[in-house]
Amino acid sequence: MSAEASAVPPAKAGGAPAGASPSRGAPARGDDPRRRAARRRRLVAAAFLLPALLLLGALVAYPILFSIGRSLFDASGTRFVGADNYVEMFSDPTTLKAVRNTAIWVVVAPALLTGLGLILAVLTEKVRWATAFKLLMFMPMAISFLAAGIIFRITYEQDPDRGVLNAVAVGVHDVFADRPAYPGARGREDSGETPLAKGEDGSYGTAADLAPGRTVSLGVVGVPPKEVPSDAEPATAPEGTSGAGDGSLAGTVYLDFTPGGGGEPGRIDSGERGLPGMTVQAVRDGKAVGETTTAADGSFRITGLDGGSYALRLPASNFAEPYGGISWLGPALVTPAIIGAYLWIWTGFSMVLIGAGLAAMPRDVLEAARMDGANEWQIFRRITVPLLAPVLTVVFVTLVINVMKVFDLVYIIAPGPVLQDANVLAMQMWLVSFGGGNNQGLGSAIGVLLLLLVVPAMVFNIRRFRRSQS
Repeated sequence: MSAEASAVPPAKAGGAPAGASPSRGAPARGDDPRRRAARRRRLVAAAFLLPALLLLGALVAYPILFSIGRSLFDASGTRFVGADNYVEMFSDPTTLKAVRNTAIWVVVAPALLTGLGLILAVLTEKVRWATAFKLLMFMPMAISFLAAGIIFRITYEQDPDRGVLNAVAVGVHDVFADRPAYPGARGREDSGETPLAKGEDGSYGTAADLAPGRTVSLGVVGVPPKEVPSDAEPATAPEGTSGAGDGSLAGTVYLDFTPGGGGEPGRIDSGERGLPGMTVQAVRDGKAVGETTTAADGSFRITGLDGGSYALRLPASNFAEPYGGISWLGPALVTPAIIGAYLWIWTGFSMVLIGAGLAAMPRDVLEAARMDGANEWQIFRRITVPLLAPVLTVVFVTLVINVMKVFDLVYIIAPGPVLQDANVLAMQMWLVSFGGGNNQGLGSAIGVLLLLLVVPAMVFNIRRFRRSQS
């Protein structure tokens, strides 16, 4: 065999010689079965994801892009104005107030909800009826915000006969303070032997020319017959005294109104009733030196007076309006009141999530701390809270995102006159766009601002979730 022949490498068994190029019938690298299977899996995944991607594009991506573009045009949408809507947004006092109220919501509501949820989740572990308690706390989540807003709109009513909170406030107040005897009444100023003059403080008084031993009749009007106390007796003319040496002033305070008409103003007529419980003061040199309360027939007697001239006064407390409770929906308290309604709805949500994290916490750490002599407060502060920090953070950030979008509670609970005092960004966006403003360019700019405020919290939450998963 020649040298050239011996230099040719032997062929592999059943195949071409080593180093020979593959035949044309062998599969190409791009047609590898594994690559084909991978491509097929990607196509199947894309087919399943396509409907969701189309929905996200139609319901999320397109509205966002459209709002950004619409914010660059005027109210009619025909003229490009650039950043003018954003400049107007930050120069409008109403929008700035909405930003301030939104900041209050973001700072107060999530912190309170997270704290309440943590406390309730820890406490419910100590009771046997924890499941029933959690059910009751979570039940408001099943109520729509519309229904919850109506409930709290009635609860916060100023009228104590309708508003539960003011009914409680008035009841507590009346325990420690006397109710006005005849709210809205007034003294008879135009007739009678002793006409009454109204003072600057709302009281009614006679001229300062009454000496001890005198008797007077003080007529009062403006008292509806149905509000006259049931124990009121017919008024009688005041009895005389034994003279100035008696050191007393006597008289009758009566309702100067004759049922059925008739009678003479300024004098006690048949059928007119006395006004019991009316405070009467003897005044000298502008100071009250004696005081008494009228009897069932309206009669009174102030004794122990020295010689000289006095005036009789019916203090303003007799005629003051009764305590009407707290103005929960007034300009000062409307935002805290709505936040209170929001807490009622979302406390159960916070408690359940934190309770789930508490249930997953290792118990051996707590038992070890107790064996080392730690009390419950130390365990809560140094072990429970640090171990629950990831859960607390997720709950807090989720609630921050939620409160930035609050709308319906504010719209339903806040009365029209104070709606601007309770305004938030989501409400302002609706008012500017559809609630009478009809400026969808400015409304879109507010929507873009709201999106920019929500996105960082969403990104933080997603990253936190991914880290916990990994």
